[in-house]
Amino acid sequence: MKHIKSIIIVAICILLLQTSCESFLEETPIDEITVDYIYSSVDGLEVGVNALYNRQRRNNVPGRCDRNIGLANLMLYLGTDLGHLRGWFNPYESNFHTAARYPDGKWVLSYEIIDRVNAIINSSKDLEQSDRLKTAVAEAKVIRAENYLDLIRMYGIILLDTTHTTPENYQDEVVYEPANQADVYKLIDSDLDYAIANLKYDVESGRYGKGVARHLKGKSAMWQSKWSEAVKQFDAIIEDGPYRLVDLKDVFGQNLNHEEAIYVYPRDDAYGDDDNLAGGDDIWMCGIFNNRYYEMSTGELIKSAELGGQSMGWMYPNDYLQSLYDKDNDKRYTTYYYPTKLYVNNPDHPNFGQEISTYDDNFRRYHWSLKKYHDDDKPLNSNGTWHDLLYYRFAETLLLGAEAHWRLDNENPGNAKALEYINMIRERAFGNSNHNFTEFTLDTYLEESARELAFEKNRWYLLKRTGLLVERQNMYYTKGSNSGNTIKIPMKPYMVNMPISQSQIDLMGTFPQNEGY
Repeated sequence: MKHIKSIIIVAICILLLQTSCESFLEETPIDEITVDYIYSSVDGLEVGVNALYNRQRRNNVPGRCDRNIGLANLMLYLGTDLGHLRGWFNPYESNFHTAARYPDGKWVLSYEIIDRVNAIINSSKDLEQSDRLKTAVAEAKVIRAENYLDLIRMYGIILLDTTHTTPENYQDEVVYEPANQADVYKLIDSDLDYAIANLKYDVESGRYGKGVARHLKGKSAMWQSKWSEAVKQFDAIIEDGPYRLVDLKDVFGQNLNHEEAIYVYPRDDAYGDDDNLAGGDDIWMCGIFNNRYYEMSTGELIKSAELGGQSMGWMYPNDYLQSLYDKDNDKRYTTYYYPTKLYVNNPDHPNFGQEISTYDDNFRRYHWSLKKYHDDDKPLNSNGTWHDLLYYRFAETLLLGAEAHWRLDNENPGNAKALEYINMIRERAFGNSNHNFTEFTLDTYLEESARELAFEKNRWYLLKRTGLLVERQNMYYTKGSNSGNTIKIPMKPYMVNMPISQSQIDLMGTFPQNEGY
């Protein structure tokens, strides 16, 4: 397979840099960055890798409301046993979750990125194998592995390709065939092994290092039920890496480049205002998961920076998630979420300063809301913020490491390492060891993972891997704009695999659609 026909033009002309473009027909560069430069020197390959980071950021955490890519990502945050939907789409409604309507951006952009990674890796073979070159190739291989890992987990049936689009092959006829899953994981693991061997833990912020590579290798092993490999990778991060748990108030604070962060997506308006630029675009995550309390009919509340300012109020943590917290002792309840008791902050209201006694039964105006993506510097009347986004963190490594040890020990509830790792999370949350687990079970693990990692884009994958996605989503996922119309939305079993966009199926011709679509 050479390429996906729908993305040929992008792959040829603009994927590497939005500041450069070269037509393979006219071969007339419009600035100093040419294709020959990018693929013929270490300096050029480093430029290419830098551009890939911009594309990967858009693929995983797109700015503003990039609906074609954003909806596919938001479904992974929301569409689990922890979510409540108020907004304008539902991942599991039969008229949306279809091949015709489901966004194709995630599929298309992932393969655009993979095509350019392939170009960098293949071109590097003709250059002197210096340390700088190996570092650039290692970063590119992590990006390719991450994309393939997401694709195989989301879609099940995918394409596998290690060639790249060139002027010589872009018009070649292609027979599109589903990849063997074992071959996909073999490439993922090979890429990550190379990265682990050639990257350091201590890397510049915004770049992939050994920590990300090991974290992804551990996840890949979990999906293949290779528990000893998963234990090896997670233990290496925990025992040899520079990471540690930080104070709860700092986990999602203003400075995300702390010791718990394995990877942070940077955003900077000085270099951005577009996801294709180094600074990226502003992001709406803070407002998507926060209610519009300032629209309360009593007029008692006005926008405040402390409560997140202007919001959309599309998605929320649900009642089931709220029930999992020890509200009196678990500090995550008051750190990861906005308060449920509000006080009149409108200075012109006669009840100014008093606790609000009556809330509108309207979830857009009042609902338990997520604070993880809060930004103290978010403009009061803006949906967006330029706050960095924490994507991989040490707490998830500990929880996955705990599960891996438990699985490797034939699911022994008394496994010492499993309890050690999960209780590190508990002790931070409660400030002492009085609430530590004495047994590790699947239920206690899933509940603790929910309490710690809710709405961090990992729950959907975890439940799918453990075979519980449909069951638990159907038990707890809800939709409604007020308490009177809250309902459960059944998820059909085939929906554990995303639909491949019909436009892509039509272009590929011979490629099968996932069952049910």
